[in-house]
Amino acid sequence: HDQKEDLTRQTKVLEIYSKEHDLQNVEYINDIGSGLNFKKKGLNKLLKMILNNQIDKIVLTHKDRLLRFGSDLLINVAKHFGVETIILNHKSKSFEEELSSDVLEIITVFSAKLYGSRSHKNKKACNDDE
Repeated sequence: HDQKEDLTRQTKVLEIYSKEHDLQNVEYINDIGSGLNFKKKGLNKLLKMILNNQIDKIVLTHKDRLLRFGSDLLINVAKHFGVETIILNHKSKSFEEELSSDVLEIITVFSAKLYGSRSHKNKKACNDDE
C-alpha cells in the first residue's frame, strides 16, 4: 500500500500524455502488488482486452510497471494482436545494471512475502489471545 502515491503520480502522467496526444476512449488500469504476481486483476483485464482485440494501444510510464519479469512477453503478445506499446520513461540499462536490478527485485519480493507472512501470523496470534 506504500505504492499508492506512486500509482497516483503515474496515473496523472498518463492523463497528461493522453490529453496531449488526443487519445480517445482511454481506460486506466491500476494494480498494486508484486511485479511477480501474474494474478492481478488489472493485468488479467489487460490481457483479455488484448486477446479480444479491444484495444489498439498500451501506454506505460515505465516498462517494469506492467510486470517486473515477463513484460517483454506481454508486449510481444500485444504486438502480435496489433497493439502498440508506448513506454514514456524508457532507460537503457547495461547488462550488469539489469542483472543487479533483477536480483534486488527478487530479494525484495521474497523478503516482503516472508515478513508479510510473519506479520499475518503475529496479528492472528494477538487476536487469538484476546
